[in-house]
This record gives sequence, C-alpha cells and structure tokens, in this order.
Amino acid sequence: MAINLELARLVTYRAAVDVDNKMGSSYFASIAKCFAADTANIAASNAVQIFGGNGFNCEYPVEKLMRDAKIYQIYEGTSQIQRIVISRYLLQKIATTGCAS
Repeated sequence: MAINLELARLVTYRAAVDVDNKMGSSYFASIAKCFAADTANIAASNAVQIFGGNGFNCEYPVEKLMRDAKIYQIYEGTSQIQRIVISRYLLQKIATTGCAS
C-alpha cells in the first residue's frame, strides 16, 4: 500500500507541474485521478477485510472509508472515463510520433 500511495502522490505532483507550466494536457491528471481512486478503493477494501465482520459495522470508521473511497472512482469523471482520456492521448501521440513514450 505504501508503494501505491507514493506513486499516486508522485503522479499528482507531475500533473501539478503540467498545470503550473500551462501544458494544457489532462494526461497526467487523468492518470493521477484514476490511480489514486483505485488505490484508495483497494486500501479501503483491504481494511474492511482486516476488520472481518466488523468491517461493515457502523461502530468502526472502516465502513465509511469504503464508501468514501468508492465515490472517488465515480465523482468528477469515472475511472473508466479517465482511462479513455489516457488511451486517446497515447493513441494520438503514437499517430504523430510513432511511439507512446
């Protein structure tokens, strides 16, 4: 989980650099949102599993974390939409330069 947290943080910083430099691309922002939302959802799901039957009990904050993490995959553009944005960018880059990297 720590590795994915750091990766989500780094790609968010990379997206912020593009915004600061007025690059006009949503590529890294889409990667940041999609990856961070998926990472949060996996971490929350693991937390619910660790708590076992109490993971869905309202006495513990884990069930709210699960609900909050799921909304990140939906709110402000679903993770699937972010993947479409990423793939369109890469396909356009391949068409113009011949490579995706």
